[in-house]
Amino acid sequence: MTNLVYVLNGPNLNLLGLREPEIYGSDTLDDIAGMLEDRARELGLEIEVRQTNHEGHLIDWLHEAQAEGAKAVLLNAGGYTHTSIALHDAIRAIETPVIEVHLSDPAKREEFRHRSYVGMAARASFAGRGARSYLEALDSVAEF
Repeated sequence: MTNLVYVLNGPNLNLLGLREPEIYGSDTLDDIAGMLEDRARELGLEIEVRQTNHEGHLIDWLHEAQAEGAKAVLLNAGGYTHTSIALHDAIRAIETPVIEVHLSDPAKREEFRHRSYVGMAARASFAGRGARSYLEALDSVAEF
């Protein structure tokens, strides 16, 4: 196992800072990546931040994390959280711990967001604290 942590971001997260800032905040994905890089250095971890609007890329990257011996994956699957059995199965198929991350709190939003297929397979979930959800998830990985 390495000290590498994959940070995988799903659909529409490339629009952070512009997209519904009242829900997702004003931080861009680059802002969050910078915060994570700083925290990772403090914790003695390396991070690899990626974003895609395509479900299959997320699955491939989960498999890659396993093959590379990553310490963990932080996964904000966006809307795929609530729809993707394939992501659920990919998380269950690997031994690398996956931590679910959300900027908002899906449990306090629309009913269709209350079910998380990602969360059903993830080791832990961090949500509702904006960019701090990512930082708290990364801190939890340092304790593994």
